[in-house]
Amino acid sequence: MKKRAWIVFLDESGVSLLPEVRRTYAPRGRTPLLRHRLNWKRASMAAALGYHAADGGRGPRLCFHLKPGSYDTTSLIEVLEQIKTFYAGEPVVLVWDGLSAHWSRGMRAWAAEQGWLTLERLPAYAPELNPVELLWSAIRTRELANLAGDHLADVADAAERGIHRVCSSEQLPWSFLTHTGLTIHPQSPQN
Repeated sequence: MKKRAWIVFLDESGVSLLPEVRRTYAPRGRTPLLRHRLNWKRASMAAALGYHAADGGRGPRLCFHLKPGSYDTTSLIEVLEQIKTFYAGEPVVLVWDGLSAHWSRGMRAWAAEQGWLTLERLPAYAPELNPVELLWSAIRTRELANLAGDHLADVADAAERGIHRVCSSEQLPWSFLTHTGLTIHPQSPQN
């Protein structure tokens, strides 16, 4: 009997000291002011949101990685090594976009040696098919909204709080998948 795989969606995003400006409420006549230091320091985040293909009862699993700067092939391979440990070597079908580091020669060579990993590409210009995009949106509209941190660590801590909030909810990761219109567990045919 063949073991069924985890379907894992991966995406990267960035955060910086420039605040995510969102609407807010204030007393009439008192326009809220958002004061921040004009600083371009950035960090990159990667999240892998996995759903088990055979057993929906196992629940979604979220793996998160944060680093200063941006991702390249080498750092993404480190993230994939973390995912391998996170899923304890179980088979993983990784679905991600067409970022050049995802499909570089080095990445393809590394992935070819991994028996636990199968790579699949999302269609071009279709971020609405990746549930991790909804994760980023949920964090930006709550934990990162109007956050004017003094240090990159303040922004990173807020992003991690958002990840913990999503992980503590049983329904939120499923709602991200539902919103994409994709299904992991096909319906059995009605006779």
